[in-house]
Amino acid sequence: MIQCSECEHFHRGPSGEVTFTCNPFSNIKERECLAKWQLIKLDTMVQAYQATLRMYERLAPLQERMFRHMEREIQDQDDAESWKYGYEEDEDKDGEDEDEDEDEDSPPY
Repeated sequence: MIQCSECEHFHRGPSGEVTFTCNPFSNIKERECLAKWQLIKLDTMVQAYQATLRMYERLAPLQERMFRHMEREIQDQDDAESWKYGYEEDEDKDGEDEDEDEDEDSPPY
């Protein structure tokens, strides 16, 4: 089995990063190369996932502030429109409780 560093598809960049130009569908030299290629791709996916998680951690406080602000805005809007609907509903609820007690004891007229 040849080492990756000895393969023609292995390239080391000026800052030391390693890149491979091998393609599992066309130019894999040995069976072990496919397993190594899969490990490299899996590692790349894990690094991308971890970067996404770090970004979500940075955004979490901002999202919380935005949700609180939106909840306040919605509550303020509901409070501003409560005069349209809330007065009648509150009066009906209070009146129904008292009327039910009175209806049982008083005649229907």
